[in-house]
Amino acid sequence: MIDRAPSAALPAEAGTGNRLPRRIIMTVDAVGGVWRYALDLAEALRDAGVETVFAGLGPGPSAEQRREAARIGTLEWLAAPLDWMVDDESGLDAVPALLAELALKRSVDLLHLNLPSQAAGLAVEMPVVAVSHSCVATWFDAVRGSGLPRDWLWQKRRNRQGFVRADVVLAPSRSHAAALTRCYDRIDNLAVVYNSSRRPRSTTIKENFVFAAARWWDEGKNGAVLDQAAAHSRWPVVMAGACEGRNGQHLRIEHADCPGELGHGRTMALMARAATVVSPSIYEPFGLVPLEAARTGAALVLADIATYRELWEGAALFTDPRDPAALADILNRLARDAALRAELGRRARLRSGDFTVEAQRDGVLEAYRRAMRKSPLLTAAE
Repeated sequence: MIDRAPSAALPAEAGTGNRLPRRIIMTVDAVGGVWRYALDLAEALRDAGVETVFAGLGPGPSAEQRREAARIGTLEWLAAPLDWMVDDESGLDAVPALLAELALKRSVDLLHLNLPSQAAGLAVEMPVVAVSHSCVATWFDAVRGSGLPRDWLWQKRRNRQGFVRADVVLAPSRSHAAALTRCYDRIDNLAVVYNSSRRPRSTTIKENFVFAAARWWDEGKNGAVLDQAAAHSRWPVVMAGACEGRNGQHLRIEHADCPGELGHGRTMALMARAATVVSPSIYEPFGLVPLEAARTGAALVLADIATYRELWEGAALFTDPRDPAALADILNRLARDAALRAELGRRARLRSGDFTVEAQRDGVLEAYRRAMRKSPLLTAAE
């Protein structure tokens, strides 16, 4: 039986304090889902009295992103890359010192790092919580069924160093936690806190089309199979998202409608209109698109992978992610059956209530408490 509690709480420790940080550093990037995760979580943490300093790495944010961050906390952009954007480990040499310097400058009580590799070599006398949203080792395991290429083994080693350095390690699903353990062996202080969405649950008038959103250049998003299924779909299939990656990755979409990369607001507006939302991903540590779609009452069609079974069993239809004909059959079944679409939409909307921002905030706060209890510096002060 899968436990669908919104978070897996870390065990309490008798005789220790229950302190929370007043101000934290939370690392972000402007090019992936971590941005949405970080800002939504930081807004919820602010309501609990925790102030966030966002430490950005990688390509700079847009003006809109800067304004959004400023409404919630303080944004500092560091002259350092993300681990998956460098070819050689030496490109990350500056990251530990930059984070340590910012921690002292801003007088923070805890570091919340959204790439575990950012904890490697970090010399700070304050608690560290590292979150594995995804990683190349688990990506290769799921998508290619293999270990890492030799030239990328340093990324696995650096992540491992980050897991060891962190006081608490978080994963966004039990399935991803299991994948991390499979690829890295035992990780001490590993816990699960499910992601969430601030999108309000609603019932909207649906239109007869299928919607999907992803970075389609990422092989793990499995866009090629959805595009092949679109050729046999009774309804139009809209695949929103970038098809060109920064390192030359490319997906040519031939049968679906591809409006390209859209802003978050436009994506959400288009998603809300779709009667069916599909995610064909082979690799998803959590998968925000199904959750956001579920909150609009869309019928969900999901790849039959462990994460989606964990989160959406009984509230979605599942399909073999390697079989475009099977996916097309399910899409056409839903196109013909309005009652089934309505029932699936109702179940998905109900299930989405398990993944609230408040539940995520409480799970993260418990991780912070545990990390604060483990800190030798704080323990000595108490």
